[in-house]
Amino acid sequence: MMNRRLFAYCLAVICLLLLPAASTAQKGTLSPETIRKIETAVESERKRLNIPGLSVAIAVGNQIVYSNGFGMADLENSIPAKATTVYRTASIAKPMTAVAVMRLAEQGKLDLDAPIQKYCPAFPEKNWPVTARQLLGHLSGVRHYKARGESAGTEHFFSISDSLKIFRDDPLLFEPGTKYSYTTFGYSVLGCAIEGASGMSYAEYMRESVWKPAGMEQTGVDDHFRLIPNRARGYMKLSANDLAQLPPHLKAQVKAGDILNAQLHDTSMKIPGGGIASTAVDLAKFAIAVNTDKLVKPATREQMWIVQKTKDGKETGYALGWSIGQTAEGMKLVMHNGNQAGARSELSLLPAKGSVIAIMANLSDVPLNEVLRVVGQEVIAAIRE
Repeated sequence: MMNRRLFAYCLAVICLLLLPAASTAQKGTLSPETIRKIETAVESERKRLNIPGLSVAIAVGNQIVYSNGFGMADLENSIPAKATTVYRTASIAKPMTAVAVMRLAEQGKLDLDAPIQKYCPAFPEKNWPVTARQLLGHLSGVRHYKARGESAGTEHFFSISDSLKIFRDDPLLFEPGTKYSYTTFGYSVLGCAIEGASGMSYAEYMRESVWKPAGMEQTGVDDHFRLIPNRARGYMKLSANDLAQLPPHLKAQVKAGDILNAQLHDTSMKIPGGGIASTAVDLAKFAIAVNTDKLVKPATREQMWIVQKTKDGKETGYALGWSIGQTAEGMKLVMHNGNQAGARSELSLLPAKGSVIAIMANLSDVPLNEVLRVVGQEVIAAIRE
């Protein structure tokens, strides 16, 4: 899914990510008029897409220059969304996990090309060896979700090792390295390996080695039971297909397009690949920290951003934890997005300009690339005036 949308997504964000070319951005600020137009565009698009709430953070020159919330974080209690509203990151957990793995690799604690069982014995040996590098690049053959509803499980797992039971006994889909196949469960294995290599729990290692160094004060595991200040309530939009499956007495009460509370989902089944909660500001801080060598060394970062290839030499479009594209000018564009019950998120970084855009919403399946597109249009229009 990530690769099929990659080209269109790149085009949607290019205008905004080139913002440092403007004089206001070079000063580390945005003009009041530019901010007004950004906010008008975001609010207009939020209403058009019927998104209950979303938050936006923008950085230029590796500094956050704008953040704000729009709409409602909680419709039932009339709580507005803020820059500090906490949402599920969904798959943007993956680049965070990838950075943790790469930190351990550069410290000599984890060999990217060793059999993963060296660090995660809870994952059984398969017909072929599986390595951390293959897991990071979705080349491992570990399966993704195989049944409707599996991506939104409700069982609570008290450890990452226990969560592997969902898929650990299944055969690999193919010989590792021969095909690309996106897999959230592969990142669960990486989370287990982080614990084995570091001697710490996944949450402890992430907190001490990734979130704290990056200044991510509101980021943590999306614990279903824990009280998380400023956590947004998640929503879903009733589709025509959903409506058709309802019994007659319920069909009379709702219509397609209605906003409902999202289905229950306990993300402990996939914490390293989709079970982290954060804010738009913290996601921007994360991207900045990666880009400014606060989390990994420059050589490690560049290794992490090299697009992987299958054994027959075909590029996958995915590196080690990140999707990679480029602008019309040939500059590297680094990104990831996420989508799960009650949440949708986008994170993009133009490393050469130190430009970041992070958007998080409390509505699943909504096309946030449209929000990026209209914001970019308003920014460019303001610059040209």
